Amino acid sequence: MNRIRGIEHMKMVKVNYRGIETKEFLEDTSLLEISDSFKKYYNYPILVAKVDNDITGLAEPVTKKSDIDFYDRSSVIGNTIYARSAQFILIVAVKQVLGEGAEVIIEHSIDKGVYCEIKNCDIDKPVLRKIESKMHEIVAEDLKFTKVSVSRIDAIKYFRKKKRMDKVNVLKYISNTYVNLYRLDDVYDYFYGELAYSTKAIDDFKLTYIKDNGFVLSCPDIYNPECTLDYKHHKMLFDTFLDYTKWGRILKISNAADLNEVVSTGKYGDLIRISEAYYNGQLSEIADRVYDNKKNIKIILIAGPSSSGKTTTSKKLEIYLKSKGLRTHQISIDDYFINRDKTPLDEHGERDLESLRAVDIDLLNRHLIKLFDGEKVLLPEYNFMTGEREYRKKWLQMDEDDIIIIEGLHALNEDLTISIPRRNKFKIYISPLTQLNIDNHNHIHTSDTRKLRRIIRDNKFRNYNAADTLKMWEKISYGEERYIFPFQDDADMIINSALVYELGVLKTYAEPLLFSVSENDPVYPEALRLINFLRNFLPIPSEEVPDDSVLREFIGNSCFYE
Repeated sequence: MNRIRGIEHMKMVKVNYRGIETKEFLEDTSLLEISDSFKKYYNYPILVAKVDNDITGLAEPVTKKSDIDFYDRSSVIGNTIYARSAQFILIVAVKQVLGEGAEVIIEHSIDKGVYCEIKNCDIDKPVLRKIESKMHEIVAEDLKFTKVSVSRIDAIKYFRKKKRMDKVNVLKYISNTYVNLYRLDDVYDYFYGELAYSTKAIDDFKLTYIKDNGFVLSCPDIYNPECTLDYKHHKMLFDTFLDYTKWGRILKISNAADLNEVVSTGKYGDLIRISEAYYNGQLSEIADRVYDNKKNIKIILIAGPSSSGKTTTSKKLEIYLKSKGLRTHQISIDDYFINRDKTPLDEHGERDLESLRAVDIDLLNRHLIKLFDGEKVLLPEYNFMTGEREYRKKWLQMDEDDIIIIEGLHALNEDLTISIPRRNKFKIYISPLTQLNIDNHNHIHTSDTRKLRRIIRDNKFRNYNAADTLKMWEKISYGEERYIFPFQDDADMIINSALVYELGVLKTYAEPLLFSVSENDPVYPEALRLINFLRNFLPIPSEEVPDDSVLREFIGNSCFYE
């Protein structure tokens, strides 16, 4: 009877779910229990909650009236948490199969997964199958991911005792008094972000052996959340990552702490110059290859995801080609847009300027053929104000050794230049493929580097604030997934535009912009995630960044633009 009276006097709190439904729950009811009332809205297990615009683990209680939302693996937030949780399961499974001394290094994103290596123990395909089976056993056991808040000093002591110096060093450079560790089957680890409530929700993944103790952990992605697709090996992209990782190890810079050590000793100037030399070396190699095949190559096509540095790269490449006696001409795909009233509509009924059908392919190819035949051609210019092509006496005629450069969304798609033989083209895929990680178990997404670059550039040159850019990012990513990534394997060469020092420089520009995002803004959780991410890096002044650096395309004072 006393217990019943106690329940009667307990406080009830109202929960507003996405403005769709309001329910009352007992104070201190966990988000896990509350999520059960809303699982009808989801196709997959709920992984995490958003409470009053704050990403929150399901183990947390609700103590007051709140606006809430939940995420499963079909969302960007949920999918990130799903993958991170799968990585912790992998780490535990490796220790159970191979012993405490085996160490997983989570290197970088590749295809729909992450590339990993195991140190201190050799593996092959049969061993990897055992690890995958152990992961499924851990999932079936429905083990909890338990968050534990500890002082940063105690965390450092723990990881030093476990000889996890990558964790010790990264924690040394952050200012938090307390940090959150996660425990799974008596293994403690530090992760940059929330994990799922239990292993049971992480029920789909694949391990694919590559070579030399390396393999890929793949999970469902937001475009195919129903199941994990088979890993597709992109050899050129993989080799580019591998080369840059090896180069980073030669420099003894593999993670945030290594970079911070260089900054704290004031030696970042040399690192900037070394990084720029590495990037320029890639352009020099392309210029050599084009020159050696100048009888055939008539057009260079450059594509890559947003904020990869395509414009600066194309301008710098022109200089390298001219130094070899090759004259270049830039043609913009935008100038070949069809008139706006004929632009195809997307699934939302809006003009789809990203579609290849928005480009007058026939006209572009006719012009290219005439130019390669030595004819004089009047080029169009697209007026974005009127939505029509105009002709303003922009004539072009090519000599025998001249080369056209086209950079843009569809540049690698063979259909864009369908009338030009493949032997006459040199295709370049460009992306900032960072080899840098926070620590051995927290890799840096290449999209985060691009996102920070874009936020800074949009604010500096387009008068957009950080929230504006973050709101556009999902649409940007969707376009890249459809129009860029499927064609990367057709590239003749990949340019890695990542600069090993750049996150320290980007921090000084991006942090104030991210702090301007209102706590009530829908993109605030993403802004906060990026703020917390940047806390892992010491700031680097931009004064020593050269004016022809690809980074200047985003932070300003580039010799190519100003």
